[in-house]
Amino acid sequence: MPVLRKVVAVIAGLVVLIGLWEGYKWLGRTTGDVWPGTDWALPVKTDDLTMPHVADIWSTLWDPVQRGRDEILAVFLFKAALRTFWKAALGFAAGVVIGLGLAVLMLRSRFAERGLLPWINISQTVPLIALAPIVVTWGRTTFLSDGLSVALIATYLTFFPVAVNALKGLQSPAAADLELLRSYAASDRDVLFKLRFPAARPYLFPAFKLAATLSVVGAIVGEISAGVRGGLGRVILEFASRYSTGPSKLYASVVGAALLGLAVFAIVSAAERLLLRGRPIEEGS
Repeated sequence: MPVLRKVVAVIAGLVVLIGLWEGYKWLGRTTGDVWPGTDWALPVKTDDLTMPHVADIWSTLWDPVQRGRDEILAVFLFKAALRTFWKAALGFAAGVVIGLGLAVLMLRSRFAERGLLPWINISQTVPLIALAPIVVTWGRTTFLSDGLSVALIATYLTFFPVAVNALKGLQSPAAADLELLRSYAASDRDVLFKLRFPAARPYLFPAFKLAATLSVVGAIVGEISAGVRGGLGRVILEFASRYSTGPSKLYASVVGAALLGLAVFAIVSAAERLLLRGRPIEEGS
């Protein structure tokens, strides 16, 4: 089964990653953090402060977040991930709507395509870490809450792959197919929904999967840059400030962020299979 193969592949990749981590740490501890037989230093030190053991990271998940609190770190990270998830989900939804809207606009007008597409590409060169505090500051002077501001930051990363891939997909139908529909006096709306969008499917769902993971990145960076409380970004920032006393907690929060990205990717993949049940899915989509 394709789903089972993907699960096995993810588990195998995780095992390989853990093996490389622990193998590199063993190598450094054995050779004194130099390459075997040389005096060349390894790129990263392998002491427990810099690189905790995977077992230590795992065990810290079941420790209390703070002394005097009964809540363990795993539950604390799960709650923070849920808060970040909803911000990312709002950003993803808005980014998909904006991206598809821009793609349809550029499809209908060559002038709009020539005028908008360069700016859509240029927009992604603006550093997100610089943009995030500006967006949150603007939000605080208007009606936007910090959560909505973070969602807007996620939208900024999300709309780009959707707009570019959707435009390419909507332009993909063969000229003969377009002529056939026009010969039946099909309206522009019929051509769009009965031909262009179905033809764009191989381009749309990969874009949605990329946009979903980018929405998580945008939400976390927004929380970190703007100091918004309650999400994984803030948790990462706080644990980073106390790194010397508990490096495993920071690594655990980073793993939590990675798992959240993997979860949203899986949600979009499941939605793809549900919506396209009974239709062949192209290899690699």
